[in-house]
Amino acid sequence: MASLVSSSLLSPVRLFLYLSSRTSRTLSANGRLSQRSSCPGSGAALCRQTNSPRWNGTRGFSSRGGGSAEDQQTLEDIAKSIRERQYRRVVVMAGAGISTPSGIPDFRSPGSGLYDNLQQYDLPYAEAIFELSFFHQNPNPFFALAKELYPGNYRPNLTHYFVRLLHKKSQLLRMYTQNIDGLERLAGIPPEMLVEAHGTFATATCTVCLREYEGEELRSDVMSGTVPQCPSCKGVVKPDIVFFGEELPLHFFKYLTDFPQADLLIIMGTSLEVEPFASLAGSVRGSVPRLLINRDLVGPFAWRRRPHDVVQLGDVVAGVRALVDALGWTQELDALMAAGAEKASTKTEE
Repeated sequence: MASLVSSSLLSPVRLFLYLSSRTSRTLSANGRLSQRSSCPGSGAALCRQTNSPRWNGTRGFSSRGGGSAEDQQTLEDIAKSIRERQYRRVVVMAGAGISTPSGIPDFRSPGSGLYDNLQQYDLPYAEAIFELSFFHQNPNPFFALAKELYPGNYRPNLTHYFVRLLHKKSQLLRMYTQNIDGLERLAGIPPEMLVEAHGTFATATCTVCLREYEGEELRSDVMSGTVPQCPSCKGVVKPDIVFFGEELPLHFFKYLTDFPQADLLIIMGTSLEVEPFASLAGSVRGSVPRLLINRDLVGPFAWRRRPHDVVQLGDVVAGVRALVDALGWTQELDALMAAGAEKASTKTEE
């Protein structure tokens, strides 16, 4: 195994497939997302979740290593170590729970405007909106959803700006997000600091000639309810959101180097049920503290806690605010949010 990993001929994708083939069958043989194991994700749980035993969160990407029994750490302990810069390579994992406070609706909830709007398209089931075969037959439902979620319709909240502040203080190694709403970018987190595991509206690709586009080039069509077409070949231009059956973004495989380097893992607003994203929670070294800020206990925090794990349960925004207060960063964070709101307001007026 050591010689395989060290080989310069082994791409991150092939290494990932090798590792996953030894522990599960969640990814198909060609490295594409299976419908049962993964989902495109969004700001508000746009996925089919699974607890499939075929990819166990403790084995898929887990890092062995333990740590002796010690006094349980607290949120204040984590804050003190961040404040004193003992943690300089923080990895953040986030899911839909950090976006719903910004008002992004769950498109599967009956009674929501988005759900009702999609009913005119007679979807066979909600997740069909992210299936390539259905998209090629009828792209209209997806673009109705895209119109609702397109960057600029919603504003980042405190959770996004907290991660931005971590970056500003040079303590963020990377943020891994399941969300496709782009709120991380709007908060000012640079794209190179993000791994948008389920894709992004920031870029797009023609489904026929593969010409690449910036997401802003599609905005006028998407907002007017028109399916974007490539001027070169008249093919449909699809935002780079990961559909069922599509390959994961190559930058997802940065986890191979990011997680072994991490000295703190913060997980917030996620069910940790959607693979392969969920298994990342087990891939940091056993001695690395993991902080869960979430409404419920999830994943390994529910059934296999480590000695250095810290849990802050309840409202996600309130939990992050508690961390910020313990850090003594409240004034800085409020100023960052105010500057972001002013910038957004100025852009709207233009």
